[in-house]
Amino acid sequence: MLLDGEAWASRFETFRAEAWRLETLPQYLVPQEAEEFAAFRAGARFPGPYEDSWTAMVRSRNVGRVHVLTRPLSDYLRFEFERYYRHQAPAGEDIRILDVTDGPNPLPDVQDFWMFDRSTVVLMHYEADGRQISRELYEGDPAPFVAYQRIAVAASVPFMEYVRQ
Repeated sequence: MLLDGEAWASRFETFRAEAWRLETLPQYLVPQEAEEFAAFRAGARFPGPYEDSWTAMVRSRNVGRVHVLTRPLSDYLRFEFERYYRHQAPAGEDIRILDVTDGPNPLPDVQDFWMFDRSTVVLMHYEADGRQISRELYEGDPAPFVAYQRIAVAASVPFMEYVRQ
C-alpha cells in the first residue's frame, strides 16, 4: 500500500509509543525545502531555536532517528544539521549519527524507513539523487526493522555529541 497525503500524516498523529526513522542518504531533495536549501548554499544561516509543529510534537512524544553518513558532509547534510537537527535535538527528538567514514556500515543495503510503535514499518523509496519516489506500508514481519533500529542506535552517537567532536 502506498502512503501519501492524510494517510501518511496520520501516522504521526496516531502512533502511541514511538516513531523512529533510519536515514541513509547524503541528500534528500524535498520540494518544500528547495528555497531554504538554495539560500543555505548561498550563505544564509538559520537562527533559532524555532518552534513549529514538528518541534511541538517531539517535545511531547517519543521520536527518534539515526542518520548513517560518511564525511565529508554533503551540502545537504550540513543544511539538515543546521536547519533541523540543531533545533530538534534540544527540543527532544533523539537524533543520532552513525558515521561510517572510518569503519564498516553495520546496516549495509538497509533502505530508509520509518517505524511506528515497533509494529508498523513504512519503506521510504528514493531516486539515487535523493528525490522521493514513494512511501510504502510494509506488510511483513517488523522484527528485522526492530533489529535494524537496535543496531543503529547501539552503533551511533547522539547528534549533539557528534557535532561537538
